[in-house]
Amino acid sequence: MTAACDFVQAKKRGTKQINLSFDEWNVWYHSNQKDDELMRDEPWKVAPPLLEDHYTFEDALLVGEMLITLLRHADRVKMACLAQLVNVIAPIMTDAKGGPAWRQTIYYPFLLASRYGRGTALQPLLRSPKVETSGHGAVDAVVAVAVHDEASGELTVFAANRDLQKDIPLEATLRGFEGYRVKEFLSLESEDLLAENSAAGEKVRPIARQDGVMDGACLQAVLHKASWNVIRLCPADRA
Repeated sequence: MTAACDFVQAKKRGTKQINLSFDEWNVWYHSNQKDDELMRDEPWKVAPPLLEDHYTFEDALLVGEMLITLLRHADRVKMACLAQLVNVIAPIMTDAKGGPAWRQTIYYPFLLASRYGRGTALQPLLRSPKVETSGHGAVDAVVAVAVHDEASGELTVFAANRDLQKDIPLEATLRGFEGYRVKEFLSLESEDLLAENSAAGEKVRPIARQDGVMDGACLQAVLHKASWNVIRLCPADRA
């Protein structure tokens, strides 16, 4: 899309760079059959519970990868609005009859990217093993982006391991960030790709890890199989 915009700009000899906006993005497919049945059986029901997708850990991985992709293209993607926030294809669910509210699996990558993906996006040069897919051939097992917050001095690395079978060691050369240390390492992972959160409890939520280290300008960590990771780094002399 950016190439098409740039072509039009060049063709018209324009001075304005056209940026992109992604409106109402999210995972959306779980509720289709249920909604069709509801509209068939109760076509005139008032405020029917439509599009109330219940998200899995697999969906959270996809949302995490979407966020990495958006950050990697932040030079041209200037706005990207999540579709809805509560109940309707949303990260937060509530019981419509006055019951509890709970966080869906996709809530956590959205929360962490919103909290720590602020600043200047840094485009990494990646060398990654491949994983085979049914429709797109071999793709990189690891996708990543880094974001530098000039105000706090912090650097945050977002990285996903798309290999469903193998852990992958991450080695990142962070030139210009010598003397930094790992402040926090959060990993969203689960042995069950279809695990869901509910009012009864959260099966999927980030876990804190202690095995990420900085050695000079080199970050070393292990990305567990099928995981989405947030590694926060700060100057060694800061809390």
